[in-house]
Amino acid sequence: MKNFAESDYAVNKNAGGIVYRFADQTVEVTLEDYLLENPGKTAVDFAELKILSDEDYYKSDRSDYRQTWKNVQFDGLENTAEFSAPSTEDEFIGKAEILAESERRDVLAQRALDRLTDIQRRRYLQHHVDGLSTWQIAEIEGTNQKSVYECLQAAEKKIKKVLSGG
Repeated sequence: MKNFAESDYAVNKNAGGIVYRFADQTVEVTLEDYLLENPGKTAVDFAELKILSDEDYYKSDRSDYRQTWKNVQFDGLENTAEFSAPSTEDEFIGKAEILAESERRDVLAQRALDRLTDIQRRRYLQHHVDGLSTWQIAEIEGTNQKSVYECLQAAEKKIKKVLSGG
C-alpha cells in the first residue's frame, strides 16, 4: 500500500509551491518562479492555481484508491482457492448437486402438503404463500380466527413431522 505522506497529493499539499512529478524527477514551481514567468499575474492567481492543483491531486489519489484498494500481491495466490476460478467439472457437479437438492426438497414439500387435509392445505397456502393473516382467512371463510390459527398450528405440526423424517 502506498504511503500517504509520499503520495503525489500529500507532497503537493504540503509544499509551498505547485509540485509536478515526472517519471524521472519532481519539479516544484514556487510563487517567485510563477511571477517571473507570468508578469501579468499576481499571488492571488498563484494561490488559485495551487488550490486547483491540490484538488486535481486529491481526485487522482481517491480514484487510484478506488481502483487499487483490493489489489494483493501475486506471491502465494496460486494456493488460495478464493482467488481461483472453479474448474468446469466442479461447476457442473455443483450445479447438478444443487438441482438434485432442489428436486429432493420439492418432493419433500409435496409429500408434506399431501399429508394435510384440504382445509389445512388451503389455509396453509393462503397464509404462507398468499401472505394472508389468520384474521383475513377467517373473514374470507366466514369462521373465527382462533379456528384458523389452530388449523395452521396442526398443519405446521404435520409438516414438521414429515420434514424430520417421521
